[in-house]
Amino acid sequence: MPEPNAVQKVCAVLRALAAPAPRRLTELSAETGLNKVTALRILDTLAQEGFAARAADGRRWRPGPELMALAASAGRPDDLRALARPSLVRLAELSGDTVLLSVRSGVEAVCVEREIGSYPIRANYLDIGSRRPLGVGAGAMALLAWLPDREVDAILGIVVQRLGLYPRLSQAEIRARIADSRARGYVVLLDQVVDTMGAIGVPVRDTAGRTVAALSIAALTTRIRAREAELAEALRREADLMERERIPAGQGGAG
Repeated sequence: MPEPNAVQKVCAVLRALAAPAPRRLTELSAETGLNKVTALRILDTLAQEGFAARAADGRRWRPGPELMALAASAGRPDDLRALARPSLVRLAELSGDTVLLSVRSGVEAVCVEREIGSYPIRANYLDIGSRRPLGVGAGAMALLAWLPDREVDAILGIVVQRLGLYPRLSQAEIRARIADSRARGYVVLLDQVVDTMGAIGVPVRDTAGRTVAALSIAALTTRIRAREAELAEALRREADLMERERIPAGQGGAG
């Protein structure tokens, strides 16, 4: 049997990562038939690209947020999305607007699930698999705002180079919105990304207290303004419900 090529080796590792529980390097090596050095080199590269991540114990490996985004676009369920589905349905019914679940991938936020409400004017510009720099949009801001300050500084140093498509946002403006979000306990962004549209969002944390996902509602700015307190309370309630389901440490996006 011929030696597998580089792409086949990567595919073998990705298939092994799809197991229900995180895997040790020795398990991945045995299952793929690759030596540990090769398997670790592939895992490190996949982690850099967001397709793999170390589990909370640092010794095992699990799928990364990029695989979650691919699974979402293909309609495959995963634990975080399954946990969020009831909350998304309730929020869409309550608000009538578009409700999003986002996770972090490096310095970007990736939409991994969406529920559309009954209101006829919708936020069609965000779909499953779409992504934005952290801080650009309510979900992306919720993933950024509650990170440690040193991590925020590092991320903004990269994100500032990607703001050309968002002329109303600057590093100073994003920092101001971070401070505002921390003071409120939730994010509100109006007319900053898309004219006449706004969004409101909250972080979802794992058992270690780290932000792993964001719930947000996107709607006409006038609809957000008129119901800000009600929507913020509903989002926080649903995030609390998800957190009480005990999201394991490390379940969400990768740093």
